[in-house]
Amino acid sequence: MTSPSLLTNSVSLYLSAVLIWGSTWFAIKFQLGVVAAEVSLVYRFGMAAIILLLFCVFSGRRLKYSASQHGFIALQGLFLFSSNYLVFYWATGLLTSGIVALMFSTVILMNIVNGALFMRTRVRPRVILGAGFGIAGIAAIFWSEVSGVDDAADTWRGLWMCLLATYFASIGNIISARNQKNDIPVIQTNAWGMAYGALIMTIYALFSGVTFDYDPAPVYSLSLIYLAVFGSILAFVSYLTLVGRIGADKAAYAAVLFPVIALGLSTLFEDYQWTLRALFGFALVLLGNYIVLSRSRN
Repeated sequence: MTSPSLLTNSVSLYLSAVLIWGSTWFAIKFQLGVVAAEVSLVYRFGMAAIILLLFCVFSGRRLKYSASQHGFIALQGLFLFSSNYLVFYWATGLLTSGIVALMFSTVILMNIVNGALFMRTRVRPRVILGAGFGIAGIAAIFWSEVSGVDDAADTWRGLWMCLLATYFASIGNIISARNQKNDIPVIQTNAWGMAYGALIMTIYALFSGVTFDYDPAPVYSLSLIYLAVFGSILAFVSYLTLVGRIGADKAAYAAVLFPVIALGLSTLFEDYQWTLRALFGFALVLLGNYIVLSRSRN
């Protein structure tokens, strides 16, 4: 764990995913409005897939896989690079960002359960304990939004959508771990997986009747490039490599940290005011992070 290289150092991989995804919350704001969510996802993952495929070609990486291998890569594209994002976009229209962040933090628990069910991975009590602290911390940070949740039908629909999207993401994590164990490298898996994700979103958009518009505003193009290159290529390569190294349960703690990073940026650029409760929640998140990622003596 002493190498400074981003792609060989697990600490760097973890920080890369957390910092990048923490900043994508702002970029996504500029994607909503003129262009339908599913179309923006086609652009985002289509661009990322093209860049990654070209990188594989010019760097001499293998791109030929069996039909069975492509089937699992396509499943990863379905659950991790298309359907989960679309359902989250829908849920965001019904809930506040704090509630969405809290719901998504449950991916840690889902990864523990799904890893045990599908990968026969050991359930680590310290990860469950750390996850509990992390989720409690997120709830404390966004308490004003959590306590203000009403009993309206739209709210419940949004909550179920969040949980469904989070479950899709968790299944995508487990499929990625499975693909890596079967000697399909992360970069190639992501290249093909994002291509499949873009194709799935294209088919859905065509059948749902939305138009393939494009927002000519520079901020839309710049945010799209950022989401494709940093939010999709770099963050997913870092995160999924980490999933293969330390397990989907530990890696998923990034889902707790990147809302905190987003709030840090909001403090700098949007004058977000931290309360004592939010600071307490932040301390819980850090404690959970320590428990999850520290080495067990057992």
